[in-house]
Amino acid sequence: MRHVTGILLLSLSCSAGTVFAQDPAASYPAKTVRLMLGPGPGSVADGLTRVMAAALTEVWGQQVVVDNRSGAGNTIAPAIVAKSAPDGYTLHRCGVGDSISPALYKNLSYAHLRDFALLARIGLTPNILVVHPSLPPKNMKEFIAFAKANPGKLDYGATGAGSSPQLSFELFKSMAGIDVIHIAYKSAALAQQDLMAGRVTSQMTNLPNHIDTVRRGKVRALGITTMKRSAKLPEVPTIAEQGVPGFDVSSWYGMCAPIGVDKAIQKKIEVDSLKLLASPQIKQRLDALGIDVEPLDSTAFAEFFRVETDKWAKAVRAAGIQPR
Repeated sequence: MRHVTGILLLSLSCSAGTVFAQDPAASYPAKTVRLMLGPGPGSVADGLTRVMAAALTEVWGQQVVVDNRSGAGNTIAPAIVAKSAPDGYTLHRCGVGDSISPALYKNLSYAHLRDFALLARIGLTPNILVVHPSLPPKNMKEFIAFAKANPGKLDYGATGAGSSPQLSFELFKSMAGIDVIHIAYKSAALAQQDLMAGRVTSQMTNLPNHIDTVRRGKVRALGITTMKRSAKLPEVPTIAEQGVPGFDVSSWYGMCAPIGVDKAIQKKIEVDSLKLLASPQIKQRLDALGIDVEPLDSTAFAEFFRVETDKWAKAVRAAGIQPR
């Protein structure tokens, strides 16, 4: 009997060992992980990615390195990740631009909704619509009425056609039924300078860019682009609550991996990322960058990504931008 019991225990032990050995997440990561993104060093997106990389390095005990690949509308990084070995050692710090690019480029070598596991949303940065103080409208309803009374006479400064700020304003125009002319700039900072100088009348850009200028009276804030007000400027109402119901635009950030990565590894990255985002220290670091930590798990993030992709496709069509 003891001999049979011994065999049974040995068998169970071997089975458990085999299950453990077959779980790739148990030993992941065993080497350096590369976290790729399109936006360049110094951007808010880059800062967020470096906060997450440092935190994951500490949790995993393996280095997570940030790899910026700017250019081509931020499509270089996801193209590289999509073609990489699906082993979990090359990840994509995806973002709002990845839900816009399918409508802008006809011949992308990848599709996020097909070729990527959408693991977790990290958070978002609201945009804000501001105008030069000399403009008569004092709130969003007055701005819309003024624009309707003066079609084609107002303008807004934003980076080139197809950029997130430009498409955000075009979506706003479409939903509000107004005609405001786009003035293209090489950077949001240049558009901001011309706005404060009165050379353009309005701008829609990331909220942190204008917190100080709003408080100093250099520009007038008319509306926040998300569905809820920002704690950073709580006195500024949302655009949605001022006559454009359903308007909801932000720069958002997530974690993605090639679709072929083992499900157990996908789950580990998702769970560890979400745990970090519940940490007060991580929240504080991201808040300092102007990011609202609003995480979503993989199921909710995938649905959010699909909704965003559809929304931006409609915005591109409304703006009359031809895919290239």
